[in-house]
Amino acid sequence: MSRISVPTPPPGVIVVHSDIWCSFAHIAVHRLHTTRARLGLEDRVRFDLRAFPLELLNDAPSPRPGTDSEVARMASLEPGAGWQLWQAKDWLYPSTTLPALEAVLAAKEQGLHASEQLDLGLRRAFWAESRCVSNRKVILDVAAATGAVDVAALAEALDDGRARAELSSHAALSATDAVVCSPHLFLPDGTDHANPGISVGWQGSYGIGWPVVESDDPTVYEDLLLRAAAPEPAAV
Repeated sequence: MSRISVPTPPPGVIVVHSDIWCSFAHIAVHRLHTTRARLGLEDRVRFDLRAFPLELLNDAPSPRPGTDSEVARMASLEPGAGWQLWQAKDWLYPSTTLPALEAVLAAKEQGLHASEQLDLGLRRAFWAESRCVSNRKVILDVAAATGAVDVAALAEALDDGRARAELSSHAALSATDAVVCSPHLFLPDGTDHANPGISVGWQGSYGIGWPVVESDDPTVYEDLLLRAAAPEPAAV
């Protein structure tokens, strides 16, 4: 049987498979945005967010002890991404990220910029603001705060579920060996990079133990973005 592959994105696009629950993806997305801005590549690189729905792969919601155990260690690597232990009521902790992942996909109708800004906002809402990103109103409030999303159009897309089939196809791809983890990046040059720059192990089982970061090299994002950048427009 041949290995399933992810289509190579066009120049100027980095495909990012990830889940909002994933602390490593929170770091990766933050580094993509901040490094792109620092390199002045906002007009030459876009991020195409794809779902890697952990709850479907694990047949269960992500356990809160697992995410709690990651906050302090991951925050020490990239404090600027925004972190805090869950501060809202216990019953407001999200039991699913599927509505948020679906919203990010639905926002692509408005362009990759709208989608990537909503994705970034939802990650901060969960990790840094203790907001229930499975709730429709929270999702739409985050969309409004981005200033980049037509909220009425997004609400209509969520109501008719037009992105749900795409979410299901991403889940099916995530269950193959084509996408190995959250985050997994795919570049226009045909290369792919799982959890770029970070090597990690675990002490104890997930939700009981804690992550042990063996190495971290945030500078890899400069190379990834420069390799993905579309050619500069010719001078006229």
